[in-house]
Amino acid sequence: MKPTSIPLILIALSSACQPSKLDNPEDLKAVLIAYFDCISKKDFTGMRSLITPDFVIYENGKVINNDGLIDIINTSPIVKATYSFDSFTINVDNASGSMRYFNHGEFVKDDRSLATRDWLESATFKKVGNEWKLDFIHSTVKK
Repeated sequence: MKPTSIPLILIALSSACQPSKLDNPEDLKAVLIAYFDCISKKDFTGMRSLITPDFVIYENGKVINNDGLIDIINTSPIVKATYSFDSFTINVDNASGSMRYFNHGEFVKDDRSLATRDWLESATFKKVGNEWKLDFIHSTVKK
């Protein structure tokens, strides 16, 4: 072996042993908040841009894909929806991530009545290219 190849091998081995840098958990939070902002604005193109093609929500014993959620939104008497989130626990690596959090919704119906609802939720994410996409939400009404 040539003496010049030994340092190259050592450099290659030392870099292979380095842990890869994990992505920022705040990036996942931003995707989730953007998705719910799009729901509030009825921005269906925006919703689609933030999810994977196989995205689903498990809610109240039902499996709902993004198109099903859009149908629900379009037939709902709700004219304004506002969501807020807290108590995030986020795990992320370079290709996937998950979180659990509390979701609080305030809704104004077409008769001007106000309703509120709280959920316990979890979500998973996949990296598609260089972008994080929402892959799954599990939502349960908080008791």
